[in-house]
Amino acid sequence: MILIFVYNARSGKLNTLLDSAHKIISPSTYSCRLCMLTHNSVAENKAWKQFRKTSGIKMEFYHKDEFEKNFGNNWTEFPVILQNNNGALEEFLSNTDLQSLNSSEELIGSIIQKAG
Repeated sequence: MILIFVYNARSGKLNTLLDSAHKIISPSTYSCRLCMLTHNSVAENKAWKQFRKTSGIKMEFYHKDEFEKNFGNNWTEFPVILQNNNGALEEFLSNTDLQSLNSSEELIGSIIQKAG
């Protein structure tokens, strides 16, 4: 099993700078809940980074434009976490699931619970 994390953000340095500014100036209107759960305004969240490095779960990370380039435009709502089972992509945590989470710890708990 590989988890594929797709952020509702575009790739590139300029987009990263704009996203960081948006998270600082108006976090309540920022459109990527996954970004808010895994990163602060400038870097990866410590709890998330530790989990990502030590969990033993295979993970891949994409901005939405990178994901669409590699996998096509098969998903309508981003952010999303998908599960890749031998090439078949299935929803692991939906956009709605991610919107209900309030911290990286809640995200980590959801992943652990669902991954079983």
